[in-house]
Amino acid sequence: MGLSIDGLSSGLDTTSLINSLMTIEAAPQSLIKSKAAAVQSRISALQGLNSAVADLATKAAKLADPKSLELYSATSTASNVKASIGAGAKPGAVDFTVTQLAQSQVSVTKNLAAWPYTTMTVTDNGGKAVTITPLTSSLDDVVAAVNLSGAGIVASKVSVGGGEFRLQFASAKSGEAASFSVSDPDGTVGLMPVQTAQDAKIKLWAGSAAEVTMSSSTNTFSEILPGVSATVSEVSATPARVTVSRDNAQISKAASDLVSSVNGVLAQISTKSTVVSSTDASGAPVTSGGVFTGDSTIRTVNAAVLSAASQPVDGKSPSDLGIVLNKTGSLDFDATKFGDAMAKDPVGTMAAVATIAGRVADAAKQASDPTTGLLTTKIKGQQSAAKDYTDQIASWDDRLVTRRATLQQTYTALEVALSGMKAQSAWLSSQLAGLSSGSSSS
Repeated sequence: MGLSIDGLSSGLDTTSLINSLMTIEAAPQSLIKSKAAAVQSRISALQGLNSAVADLATKAAKLADPKSLELYSATSTASNVKASIGAGAKPGAVDFTVTQLAQSQVSVTKNLAAWPYTTMTVTDNGGKAVTITPLTSSLDDVVAAVNLSGAGIVASKVSVGGGEFRLQFASAKSGEAASFSVSDPDGTVGLMPVQTAQDAKIKLWAGSAAEVTMSSSTNTFSEILPGVSATVSEVSATPARVTVSRDNAQISKAASDLVSSVNGVLAQISTKSTVVSSTDASGAPVTSGGVFTGDSTIRTVNAAVLSAASQPVDGKSPSDLGIVLNKTGSLDFDATKFGDAMAKDPVGTMAAVATIAGRVADAAKQASDPTTGLLTTKIKGQQSAAKDYTDQIASWDDRLVTRRATLQQTYTALEVALSGMKAQSAWLSSQLAGLSSGSSSS
């Protein structure tokens, strides 16, 4: 930065003068900065739209598989039976009664002050034995050793009053296979049964010649129907019926969600393409476009997505399914009409939805593909432009620094020159005054 002698001789505010000149000099850079900011805004908007379109592609692709709409629900006629749906469920029904619930084995010792043996052996239902050696004979050490042994049982020290304690052993899992025995060679421990390990049991077609008993180590019976599990909670002689049927409500929601996702993309485009009319400070009309206004790429994406969702399927309009193109250029979903279509032709309706979803997925992927997508390519182009503007701004920064230094040097030199001229003028004046004084004396 050069030396500045602000108005020393000229009386000018050279700093303000230089700043004003620099404002004029920087006008081209300001224009570039304005363009750079507009490009950054466009990039952000494009990236937001691209993300929404990519999400639409993913959701639509899942729905494009006709099997994705094979949605079912399971119901039970009894409060003691809860049915749940899994993969591969198909329509069907089955009746059964609950005759037994699953439970774990629980056994309790006599009152003990300490464990009477150096070791203990736990043997499971299959005959596998695990020998446990507690650190000491204290009941606390026995409990700790059992619970760390991996023998499949849980030990607890239970107070029974009067400073007396018993040990309780319980199988870690329910079911007959979880039964166990604890060694007691001298009978000192006196292990007593509290609860027997047993499986849950149900009877299919109870009371008929076709009666079948099913067992489960837990209270849940898997695959009682294809893709259906039933969990029982109480024994009852009253038969429960589990029924599996197509869940039209879920299917309708899936179709509605597809329409909502399409509308979400269309709304982003519409909002950022709107032309707004206003007035400036002087009251003159001003028209400004959105960040997507006039963008042919955006128009192409909008048209492709909307066409994919609204064009006929095998000669039938999506409006027959309740997917209706409205006057605003977006879609409406008529749940009642969709329900009527499902009731009339469920297979055809689900196939049509899958076809529409497939077309939407293709259109969305063509726009958002990470490598070749229309929006992806557009974003890369804008990012390149942004980098070019950044380089231009940096170049202008260097140019303006040099220009300011030049102006400061120029005005500083001017002040120095003016100062010298003033000094010379003062000297000449003093000389002339001396000569005048001498002439008067003579």
